Amino acid sequence: MKVNCPTCKKEVEWIAENKYRPFCCERCKLIDLGEWASEGHAIPGKPADEVLMSEEWQQEQDKPYN
Repeated sequence: MKVNCPTCKKEVEWIAENKYRPFCCERCKLIDLGEWASEGHAIPGKPADEVLMSEEWQQEQDKPYN
């Protein structure tokens, strides 16, 4: 199976020997990691700390298990 590197879009084989998969090389892997670290990439939705501090979440935790 072949996939495109998320960073440079180069076609990469999805095989066990490719230790950087889904990336084509260590450089592309590190570029992606840097994007996550600098918050250039983000998962949509409320930040986890907002959800954990919300009254709605606390109410769910206070419900008895059935």
